[in-house]
Amino acid sequence: MNKKFPWKTAFFTLLVINIGMIIFFFISAFLPTGGDSLTGENGVSKKTQARLTVMANKKDLNILINDFIEKENADSPIDYKVKLNDEVELYGTLPIFDQNVEMKLTFEPKALENGDLILSQNTIYIGKLQLPSRYVMNFIKNNYHFPKWVEIFPNEKMIYIHLTDIELKNQLHIHANTFDLKNDDISFSLFIY
Repeated sequence: MNKKFPWKTAFFTLLVINIGMIIFFFISAFLPTGGDSLTGENGVSKKTQARLTVMANKKDLNILINDFIEKENADSPIDYKVKLNDEVELYGTLPIFDQNVEMKLTFEPKALENGDLILSQNTIYIGKLQLPSRYVMNFIKNNYHFPKWVEIFPNEKMIYIHLTDIELKNQLHIHANTFDLKNDDISFSLFIY
């Protein structure tokens, strides 16, 4: 140790230790730990490498959803569209006696803890006709073209959207956090495995 200036040596040693500790805490706070895990469709735990939270609004989601439907339904004989207002609204047609009757169904969305979405059917409007919900939901299930990750349960008046089963590019998986349409509070997490 320098006998002439021992305080300088001690000061610089302490400074280096402090800088090293700050760098260590900074790196450990921002690096992914890899400890988060999700359970996939086969029940096997998947380790996440990164998680990104995305906030959305109804206007942008309306564009995204209907663009997706348009591409998926290019070869379908029956067209439908979805609109997000205070509820999820499904518009389509129902063929009755050689005529297509306009149809509108509304659903209350709920984000589940596992990251999927559930849509509970609220109302049905089919021209001026009164048809049972189960009949209409059965017709939609059997005649409308939905992706494999959308399941319709006519008896429960419910649509289950397996968001966590959607395979996006670059090994991205989506997880719904919030889906409150009335307050336009919609958020998703994107996981990279």
